[in-house]
Amino acid sequence: MLVAAHQSGVAANTPCSGKKGGVSHCAGAEFICNDGSVSASKKVCSMSSWQQLLPLAKDEKDDGDGCSCRSHRYCTGPRGGQFCYTDSGNKSYRRR
Repeated sequence: MLVAAHQSGVAANTPCSGKKGGVSHCAGAEFICNDGSVSASKKVCSMSSWQQLLPLAKDEKDDGDGCSCRSHRYCTGPRGGQFCYTDSGNKSYRRR
């Protein structure tokens, strides 16, 4: 019984799990979730492990998205924390 509970906990411990809806794409080493937020996972997003994910160009021209997580653009708050806005307008903080 404990083994089954442990296995289900491991399965849920993936980038962008739960309400985030799974992984949308990689932005550098970070996972961008289907809800537009940045995963707090400490795993590294790489093309070899996520073949279906597309890399995001770092030198994109600003298209007016501001601090959009999907565009991999971050803003810096007054105390130095970096964040971006999800598709729903919520802040998603970058892990330190």
